[in-house]
Formats: sequence, C-alpha cells, structure tokens
Amino acid sequence: MLKTIQPPLNYENPQRQYDEDVLLLEKEDEVNKLILWNDDFNTFDFVIESLITVCKHTAEQAQQCTILVHYKGKCTVKTGSMDLLKPMHEQLTERGLTSEIV
Repeated sequence: MLKTIQPPLNYENPQRQYDEDVLLLEKEDEVNKLILWNDDFNTFDFVIESLITVCKHTAEQAQQCTILVHYKGKCTVKTGSMDLLKPMHEQLTERGLTSEIV
C-alpha cells in the first residue's frame, strides 16, 4: 500500500502524518509460465533448435535455457497469456519435449 507523507503541522513536536487514502496500483493480470522439463532423450542441439523455432528465442537464450533445463531439471522458457503459450506448448510436445503451462 502506498502512503502519502504530509509535512508536520506541529513544529514543536514534529511527527509525520500518513494519508491512508491511497491509489491502489495492483494489476490483476495472471502471468502464465511455459516450463520445459529435462529428459534423457533429446539432444542439446535439438532442444536449442526447438526453442529458437517454437518460442522465438535467440540462439543465446535457447542455449542458456537448455543448460538450465539440463542442470536444474526445468526452466521457464516463456511467460505470457494462455493464448500465447498454448500453441508453443503443443508444438514443443509434438517435437517430443516435455513442457507444461503453470
């Protein structure tokens, strides 16, 4: 909650007064995540190429995500609306990769 600070009115005993009428700046957007999981079947090169093609990653982004998936077991490869992520999820699974939207 954002508070507005007002100058002290009593100069002999200065204390800040806070105005509790605050503009609420919360946005109710739900951000979904496309998670790619590690597997023992697909090669680094295939996963990198898939991320470039499906998720429109740069080569560097795809390589970094692939390394994270390999060592951490999973990686968020894209965030956004369900409409954006669902086709990407379907394309990744069609390629034999394991992904989920959370």
